[in-house]
Amino acid sequence: MEKFVYLFHEGKGDMKELLGGKGANLAEMTRIGLPVPYGFTITTQACNAYYEAGKTIPTLVESQTLEALSVLEEKMGKKLGDKQNPLLVSVRSGSVFSMPGMMDTVLNLGMNDETVLAVAKLTENPRFAYDSYRRFIQMFSNVVLNIDVYYFERFLEETREHKGYMADPEMTAEDWQEIIKGYKEIVKKHTRKAFPQDPKEQLFLAINAVFNSWNNQRAIVYRRLNKIADHLGTAVNIQSMVFGNMGNDSGTGVAFTRNPSTGEPVLYGEYLINAQGEDVVAGIRTPQPIATLKDEMPSVYKQFADTCHRLEQHYKEMQDIEFTVERGKLFILQTRNGKRTAQAAIRIAVEMVEEGIIDKKTALLRVDPDQLNQLLHRRLDDTFEKTILAKGLPASPGAATGQVVFDADEAEQLSNDGKKVILVRPETTPDDIHGIVASQAIVTSRGGMTSHAAVVARGMGKACICGCEALKIDLKAKQFTVGETLIKYGDVITIDGSTGELMVGEIPMIDPELSEEFQLLLAWADQERKIGVRANADNPVDAKKAFEFGAGGVGLCRTEHMFMDVKRLPIVQKMILAGNYEERKEALDELLPMQQGDFEGIFEAMQGFPVTIRLLDPPLHEFLPDKEELLVEVTKLQILDPQSQVLKDKEKLLRKVRQLDEFNPMLGLRGCRLGMIYPEIYEMQAKAIFYAAANVADRGLEVKPEIMIPLVGHFNELKEMRKLVIDAADLIQEETGKSFEYTIGTMIEIPRAALTADQIAEEADFFSFGTNDLTQTTFGYSRDDAEGKFLQAYIENKVLPENPFAVLDQQGVGKLVETGVKLGRETKPGLKTGICGEHGGEKSSIEFCYQAGLDYVSCSPYRVPLARLAAAQATIRHELNKEEALTTA
Repeated sequence: MEKFVYLFHEGKGDMKELLGGKGANLAEMTRIGLPVPYGFTITTQACNAYYEAGKTIPTLVESQTLEALSVLEEKMGKKLGDKQNPLLVSVRSGSVFSMPGMMDTVLNLGMNDETVLAVAKLTENPRFAYDSYRRFIQMFSNVVLNIDVYYFERFLEETREHKGYMADPEMTAEDWQEIIKGYKEIVKKHTRKAFPQDPKEQLFLAINAVFNSWNNQRAIVYRRLNKIADHLGTAVNIQSMVFGNMGNDSGTGVAFTRNPSTGEPVLYGEYLINAQGEDVVAGIRTPQPIATLKDEMPSVYKQFADTCHRLEQHYKEMQDIEFTVERGKLFILQTRNGKRTAQAAIRIAVEMVEEGIIDKKTALLRVDPDQLNQLLHRRLDDTFEKTILAKGLPASPGAATGQVVFDADEAEQLSNDGKKVILVRPETTPDDIHGIVASQAIVTSRGGMTSHAAVVARGMGKACICGCEALKIDLKAKQFTVGETLIKYGDVITIDGSTGELMVGEIPMIDPELSEEFQLLLAWADQERKIGVRANADNPVDAKKAFEFGAGGVGLCRTEHMFMDVKRLPIVQKMILAGNYEERKEALDELLPMQQGDFEGIFEAMQGFPVTIRLLDPPLHEFLPDKEELLVEVTKLQILDPQSQVLKDKEKLLRKVRQLDEFNPMLGLRGCRLGMIYPEIYEMQAKAIFYAAANVADRGLEVKPEIMIPLVGHFNELKEMRKLVIDAADLIQEETGKSFEYTIGTMIEIPRAALTADQIAEEADFFSFGTNDLTQTTFGYSRDDAEGKFLQAYIENKVLPENPFAVLDQQGVGKLVETGVKLGRETKPGLKTGICGEHGGEKSSIEFCYQAGLDYVSCSPYRVPLARLAAAQATIRHELNKEEALTTA
């Protein structure tokens, strides 16, 4: 017979999947002899059986619950519903993973018109008895009968004010009897039934309600945000009540064994005298700091402090503890691993190693890599009250305040004048790069997490919100609206790129602080990890920042980003608009020293670490003016000044834009196809790389350029481009008299390249998987259109488990990566492989890359610390799994 109900002494701490986190911890605390009010747990499997039975408690679950209740009654010497010595219980949810406040709880269950008299007599405290009864009616009516708590709170507040009281403890027993009568009338009005008096009926209605709360809206949203599976279900914990509202020798509180904000090793929390647990949470009364309990109840405080120490030593983790004091006696109601800030997580992990509680590997597993973003970017001061105007996609972490501008040129101009600006656009293009550089942050109303704005902002470490559809932007009027709120050019806004929130006005910021513990933890990570971490850096400033954050080289330098400088753009356009080879060569000769200077800066910043440089990739039309805007200009000139030279120049430009216009630019003339058609472009870039290598080598620095040919789909493309690069290298070596090491490889971003990797490896020294484009070409999704139009719906409806542009699709795209690595190394066993898409900075994708045998991951500079930690965690988990497998065998 399946066991659906466990008494606390029958469970253990490692039974979380069955008993839920709360039930498992109650069982564990009971097992080690802590003062836990006794009870039993109805399992998560019972919850699933409840839903399978059409939201009905199965007979077996009901019978086992009644058996456990009998044991509890015998142990406590009380009976549920007894008129002389009644048992009162709490009914609480308890999912496998902590979901604080997401599901429902009922306290004081078992109270009715008769048991309240018995409680009053037994305790010789009628005020306490009636206070407990009114609390039960209010909570039960809200949780089980679905009556809004507002009606009860309003009635209580009106009665309190009428009697001239400031707080609930001033209410007398008679006052509470009056409140109870009013509460019953509220129930009768909303349900057309009397408040249930049978305690067993109350019990099973409450169990139903807790099971139902697994699928309430807030729980569903919380699970989605925290990636908690829907099938786990919740357990239900039935526990004998202890009371913190029995007088001034009683109380209740919540405490952490360490400060969850800073990590300081001191008890941190608050409590209320003569109160029940919900009073602390509700905020009706102001709690006292836990330290003052030392003065009010010295012996209780000492016992509590000793218990906290014991729990932390037992669980080897910071604990979040709920407790109640009943007439001077301490009871522990719950313990769980405490949630904490990134700063606190790092300090606690490091100090627990120094205290001998955990080892370094455990410490590394304790810190969530995603949390590190909090430390690497400015963030909003949490103590400042904020009002959110709109919310979009949290595209790049960090926070920023500035004046709203709608044009990249304006952003640059105001920035040069010393103003802080935030660039707000429907979307950004490469033309806007100078404005992005000048801005504190970027906000777009369209586009997704991997749109141009998002990718560029992350690379620069700038805060960014994308796809903020609530913004109705009027570029002509230089303003945007959100509902009735109008924000004009020059108005100040604040954004939080970590949450996607946009606020009006200036909100105080906190600067990033890289503590000694943070640096030490990352040093431990470097000792453990077996996969390299590089950075995506397109200029010397980014490369320097990446080096400071511990990158072991540049895994992707996107040379097209070097062309987007406002001073270089006219030369690039001149190159594109050239009518013949000579004109194009003239423009390329102007660009060569500019690129060479950038490469020299990057080589110097990397101080001998390898630098992978991708030759020009984007469609050429991206560097040209917008076709529609240009058409409008031409039309106006044809009417106003039909004979002008300006019109002729604009018409020529329009013809070139139309000539370069493509139905699907992503699959058009870009990447190596550009080098095949215009080899002089790639030749110029190769020369710039090798001139830079020669000059930097002259200054005594080791240089390791890795030239990457993008978008190869057939080995013949790479064969031809490889020869072009080798010829350029030979030419520069002969010209300068310098020799230098270099390698030539390709970016695998087309499915065919992964499937024919054995052939492509004949011409490649390395593979770098460009998973942004590989995801697009594998799914057949345009990432910007997908994120803006249907991808979020797919995720919410569980068509897809994750956004594949944010988290690597291991079943599809991942198989292509594994295939590419396997086939490539069949041809060249020592072939170096890496990943340089956005996934290179995402923790689960990094773990996949390690397991797939890649040599390194590459990510934006500000995600390098995250990647170093995630790479170490992947190594540690892999080793632990191997040890477990050997032990099992």
